[in-house]
Amino acid sequence: MSETVSFGYEDIAPTEKTARVGQVFTSVARNYDRMNDAMSGGMHRLWKDRFVRRVKPRAGEFILDMAGGTGDIAFRMDAAAGGDAHITVADINPDMLGVGIDRAADRGIDGLVWTEANAETLQFEDKSFDAYTIAFGIRNVTDIPKALREAHRVLKRGGRFFCLEFSTTLWPGFGEVYDAYSHRLVPKIGGMIAGDEDSYRYLIESIRRFPDMPTFEAMIGDAGFVQTNVEPMLGGLVAIHSGWKI
Repeated sequence: MSETVSFGYEDIAPTEKTARVGQVFTSVARNYDRMNDAMSGGMHRLWKDRFVRRVKPRAGEFILDMAGGTGDIAFRMDAAAGGDAHITVADINPDMLGVGIDRAADRGIDGLVWTEANAETLQFEDKSFDAYTIAFGIRNVTDIPKALREAHRVLKRGGRFFCLEFSTTLWPGFGEVYDAYSHRLVPKIGGMIAGDEDSYRYLIESIRRFPDMPTFEAMIGDAGFVQTNVEPMLGGLVAIHSGWKI
């Protein structure tokens, strides 16, 4: 890993990024899902539904949902598998996990496993899971290549990797409009709803610093995955990345 990594538009020491990202998500945890609705006009729900349809969770499977703190993806996968998949929700941030555990209790969902974990140094055994999912979390990881290698390690042979993440739209004109909206308005919305402009300014900047679709697909391949694929939405504003372990 390089001597510095990006924290939004700043370049900082890797150890500093882990701590500062933790502070961001501790700050936004309780309003995270409300802000997702506000920032995307509710479209994040459709993106997540589509993502889970691609994952195709099945009864009896062991699935790791990384950076899944508030449970949005895990709840969908649990329903898709008829409540019969073995889903572990992992997140580095205990405050995000706390929100997810509360939401699960409110929904009467008691079959999920919740655990604090760092995507770069997972505590799980080799070949433990049939599928690994991560939605809107990989760009906040300090050492992304290391996290991808860990994803590969904990998957069984034939296991599948799915990542939902913001990217760079290729639609002419749309990117400029979205940039203006996200940089100017999203932090202000964060201030109104979550009382925290700075955290949402970082989250928007982190999207701009994240690798484009071909670059990130190549990183997934470098981690050992095969048959990698990218499915762009809104011209690539959001993308579903996938790969298989053989």
